[in-house]
Amino acid sequence: MRKWLALAALAALAALTAAPALGETPSKSIAERSAAKAAAASIARVGVALVTGAAAPALGRDTTELSTGGLAFVRNDSIDIQSEQIAISPREVEIRYRLFNKSDQDVRMLVAFPMPDIHLDGPDDAIALPTDDPVNLLGFSTLVDGHPPTAAVEQRVTALGIDRTGLLRSLGIPLAPHLPATNEALGRLRPEMQDELLRIGLAEIEGNGAARHLAARWTLQTTHYWEQLFPADAETVIEHRYRPSVGRSGQTLLGSPEQADEPWYDEYKEKYCLEPEFVAGLVRQRKAANSKPGAPFAEERMDYLLRTGASPAHPIKEFRLVIDKGAAENLISFCSDDVKPIGGTQFLMKKTDYVPDGNISILILERLPQ
Repeated sequence: MRKWLALAALAALAALTAAPALGETPSKSIAERSAAKAAAASIARVGVALVTGAAAPALGRDTTELSTGGLAFVRNDSIDIQSEQIAISPREVEIRYRLFNKSDQDVRMLVAFPMPDIHLDGPDDAIALPTDDPVNLLGFSTLVDGHPPTAAVEQRVTALGIDRTGLLRSLGIPLAPHLPATNEALGRLRPEMQDELLRIGLAEIEGNGAARHLAARWTLQTTHYWEQLFPADAETVIEHRYRPSVGRSGQTLLGSPEQADEPWYDEYKEKYCLEPEFVAGLVRQRKAANSKPGAPFAEERMDYLLRTGASPAHPIKEFRLVIDKGAAENLISFCSDDVKPIGGTQFLMKKTDYVPDGNISILILERLPQ
């Protein structure tokens, strides 16, 4: 996904520049006219940027988002993906597949949902996970033709590329490296076993004095999977949903005087397709609010991997993606093509004979209270 069409970036620019104060709502007619102009334009690369408003989250520790996606299918020449419908919001991801077995024989095929890898590099790492469940990290659920399948879960622990799952299980150590119970269990090990885990890279020492403790440094891989029977000459509908990993920052640095000199700025522009006019609007918002360091908005970030069993020989016949920015006065920016607004908070992308590639990174800015 490296070519973009103009979506509605000018609508956000119009809203930002027209609003003399943070509390005002931009003229609807201006936003509508700008969106109509932008929807008709075609340029090389652009972000989506519209104004929409929810209560901003409380300022707190920043968290890092993890990439999530949909189901993974083993490719099979007899199975066509008739349609894939994806709905993404900060609250939930919902995906619905219609698969058709065009052969005259039943087909049994593996279906999997890989969870994001979990790894902490140091004490300051704070990854965004919506649950404390050590196995169902995202609160994942699925239905096949309206009924839950009998799924299994595989969890694997590695350090330096070496599988250490059996060792941790034999020691009674929880496998989730991010949960407090895991480090507590490490602290109860005999000193010689703690030294061994340090030696093989499964743990590091954190803190000093009385706060000194062993901390997990392995990578956890979790996959939910099952074998699915696809009846001959019939359609099978698979639906699943989960809560996404949403990275948060109490206040954005976008719009700050020093942003152009910061190493993260070019990455943001590339990752979220930030247009110069949009960023200039944030600068004006920062100045109007006398806000420091950046514009008076909190950040929410999501990363969605577009992956299925589709291939050029077996594309998705009908693909539909809806992204919901959540509320009425938020800003949203992401890279995509052929996207149009379909309501006050939603954007739609439709494709036919589509082979998804890459990922979609989504930035949502929530206005902070004055």
